[in-house]
Amino acid sequence: MVLGTAPSAVLAFDVGGTDIKAGLVDAGGHVLGMRRVPTPLDPARPGDAVLDKLTGLARELAHEFPGIPAKAAGLVVPGIVDPVNGVGIYSSNLGWRDFPFAVEAAKRFGVPVAFDHDVRSAAAVEHRFGASKDFNEVVVMVVGTGIAAAVFSGGKAVTAGGFAGELGHAQVPDPDGRAGSTILEAVGSAGAITRRYNASSTNPADGAREVLARAQSGEPLAARTWQDAVDALAFTICQCVNIMGTEAVVIGGGLAEAGEALLGPLRERVDHTLDFQRRPHLVKAQLGQDAGLLGAALNARRLLDRSRVGDAA
Repeated sequence: MVLGTAPSAVLAFDVGGTDIKAGLVDAGGHVLGMRRVPTPLDPARPGDAVLDKLTGLARELAHEFPGIPAKAAGLVVPGIVDPVNGVGIYSSNLGWRDFPFAVEAAKRFGVPVAFDHDVRSAAAVEHRFGASKDFNEVVVMVVGTGIAAAVFSGGKAVTAGGFAGELGHAQVPDPDGRAGSTILEAVGSAGAITRRYNASSTNPADGAREVLARAQSGEPLAARTWQDAVDALAFTICQCVNIMGTEAVVIGGGLAEAGEALLGPLRERVDHTLDFQRRPHLVKAQLGQDAGLLGAALNARRLLDRSRVGDAA
């Protein structure tokens, strides 16, 4: 992979709920020594446990590439993130609250650290180089076990102190009728598709992909479960169009691997629901599972650029 050019190398870390991706991005923009390891889970010290692992990875990369010293690091994590103050406000899956990632990481790495949200950083790369680069009003949705999103208005990311883009928790109609509404993540995510199908089936499916295969073979329960997910995603997309005038929606994450089996019905449902509004372009993300790591590297390079400007002044 190649990611632009810069005068100095940077470290890049993408912390996910399941695993961590790490690499060294050299001055030519090449990602070196990429590795993927499980994310440590420590309820007593969740933030420190992650930084312990990252510190070890940074040392490994320094040992492997002694002639390419990193001048900054980029770190992205899930949950609610305050990038200005470098704080991980909250992660329901990994357990931290108000953890000062940027300050603590800089102490351990010995270089300045750019800290931000994983999906927002991945989406920034997608928006700059990938599927939505020709649009200004964009939503990038990562649909996997859960759902997260990044919002761009006028070509710039909307952060709202880290609280923007929580579309997984947006209210949608409850297809089971037990309540007036539920959250998108409980219906439209890959995890929800599997859970909802298995709750009603005597033959459990091993993931959303298998539910889709059964739907395509004509099984009514699987078809209904898949359609419920499409309807919930379409509902939220239409809300984005109405509220923000969204021009393009980029779908990434595991569910996006369904391709047109997801995007085709989703376009139809959005088109049917909207009235006079312009129809958004619905496209699959182009940069894949490494977008978060590349986003972390770009954040680090911007930090270096700002430092050079400050030094020149």
